[in-house]
Amino acid sequence: MSAADPSSSSSASASASTSPSPSPSPSESTPAVPSFQDAQESASNAAGWVEENWSTWLAIGLRVLLIVVIAAVLRAVVRRGITKLIDRMNRRTGSGGGGHPLSSLLVNAERRRQRSEAIGSVLRSVASFVILGTAALMVLSTFQINLAPLLASAGVAGVAVGFGARNLVTDFLSGVFMILEDQYGVGDSIDAGVASGEVIEVGLRVTKLRGDNGEIWYVRNGEVKRIGNLSQGWATAGVDVTVRADEDLDRVKRTIDAVAERMSKEEPWNELLWGPIEVLGLESVLLDSMVVRVSAKTMPGKSLAVERELRWRIKRAFDAADIDIVGGATAPVEESEQIAPDPAAGVAAPSAYANSSSPQSAAASPLPPPNTGTNINK
Repeated sequence: MSAADPSSSSSASASASTSPSPSPSPSESTPAVPSFQDAQESASNAAGWVEENWSTWLAIGLRVLLIVVIAAVLRAVVRRGITKLIDRMNRRTGSGGGGHPLSSLLVNAERRRQRSEAIGSVLRSVASFVILGTAALMVLSTFQINLAPLLASAGVAGVAVGFGARNLVTDFLSGVFMILEDQYGVGDSIDAGVASGEVIEVGLRVTKLRGDNGEIWYVRNGEVKRIGNLSQGWATAGVDVTVRADEDLDRVKRTIDAVAERMSKEEPWNELLWGPIEVLGLESVLLDSMVVRVSAKTMPGKSLAVERELRWRIKRAFDAADIDIVGGATAPVEESEQIAPDPAAGVAAPSAYANSSSPQSAAASPLPPPNTGTNINK
């Protein structure tokens, strides 16, 4: 037994030394490389998927391209048509188609230009929004996208914006209708209720006015409830002349007619006057005065200048003709008719209390003191 043990131990150690060591697995050292057959199979699957769907893709692409082309062509045609319509409207307005031969002067070049730009911009923007929006929805529907949630969200957002910006929407719509109806334009003198002056800029939301003192008013179109345009058609210059009641009316009328005839022939008043200066008659008759009304049709916005010049000329003509102009409703009294003032008017009337024997003085005098020397018991 002792001899066999060393041999067995030596054989075991020899077998242990000659046995191979464990090697690492291939999966842990290098990645697996797909074979040529796997790559060929993947390529064939992809080619088959493309072959199955290429017709659908081509149909969708052609449909989208057709929608885009039609939208672009339609937008260009509509915008060009709007531009031609605005130009034709401007030519018709500037050709003097109104009843008055000078109606072409009522709308100047700057006013026509700004009005055409505003109207054209609004119409072109609306047309582009409608056409491109419809085209975008059609493209989305081509890709089979459900538009119901999108349209519902857009509707809710539109309602929210409408409530929040209702003043802005009101101003915008009012400005659009003011421009379309040609209620006023650049260079017009208007009375907008909240402000008055000369229009220097017309916008879709705000109208800019120049006041009489040089200030600039920014008036929101939605706040304007009424418009008084003082520059369209013609204006009326009216002058009231107050004279004494005993003046000769025929002489007064002849003097005013002579002034009107001379003024109508002189420049620049012959261009500002669109009608003869007429004496309409008596406006009012009082006990000691009467008012003569003089009127004339003038160019729009020039009535104040004509009234000032007419008053100036009438006053000089009346002074030369020795006709008195009364400044108020009651004529002053002549010096010969005045009564001399009473010198005792400022003296107060004598008082009854100044006389000691009057009953008023006796009643106001103090009571006499009682007699203390009298015997009460008696």
